[in-house]
Amino acid sequence: MPVIRLDIEYDGARFSGWSPQPDARTIDAVLAHAVRIILQEDIELEVAGRTDAGVHAAAQVVSFVTRQSIDPARLTKGLAGLLPVDLAVVSTSIAPDDFNARKSALSRVYEYRVRVGQRTALRRNVVLAHPQPLDRDLLDAAAAACCGQHDFTAFTPTKTEHIFFHRTVYECGWQTRGDELVLRVEANAFLRNMVRIMVGTMLEIARGHRPLSDMEELLAGAPRERAGKTAPPHALTLIDVRYPVPTSAGPILTTAE
Repeated sequence: MPVIRLDIEYDGARFSGWSPQPDARTIDAVLAHAVRIILQEDIELEVAGRTDAGVHAAAQVVSFVTRQSIDPARLTKGLAGLLPVDLAVVSTSIAPDDFNARKSALSRVYEYRVRVGQRTALRRNVVLAHPQPLDRDLLDAAAAACCGQHDFTAFTPTKTEHIFFHRTVYECGWQTRGDELVLRVEANAFLRNMVRIMVGTMLEIARGHRPLSDMEELLAGAPRERAGKTAPPHALTLIDVRYPVPTSAGPILTTAE
């Protein structure tokens, strides 16, 4: 049976996250409903990263198995006519038989955007306005401490479906982009709220409200209450999902133009 890959993007402001919930508008529910209308088939979606309520995605990846032969270009066009303005399918592809958007992914990359100073009107939905000054050296040091494999129990809610809390962070650092500070973090996988609690903790350190030395204890499996507050979701965006490079000639996927 063919495996279909959808590359999608969405503004998470009016979504209650990815995962289906009773009486809630979720990305999974809206997208799956549209696909089922077109295919007249009860498909199930796999997603590379289950984003929380209010979190955006510029490069989310979804896959599903179908019993039908599909023209990717026609499916992309059909979904464009059914999906709301805050959810879009960028491309549709026929994937290898063993492709799974979640299980095949090597890593996910998120960015969190902060502007020191008063809020701006045009970026209010994608940037955190932080009125207090931040010590950039402390901010950088706190981010650097997160690289490597650690126990991130302190960086996810106490009530959780997770049973394994070790994650490997390949990159974690702050960049200056114009008048914004942007945290870019890549890991093999993320716990629920992980990036947002990391950001909240780093901001407390950079404001001088807690010592940098706290990071060592927090990354060794400290309980959730020891870490900082959870930063708001609106400034967080999934920007990339990385998959293995093909070992044979030709691309892994054939993307419709």
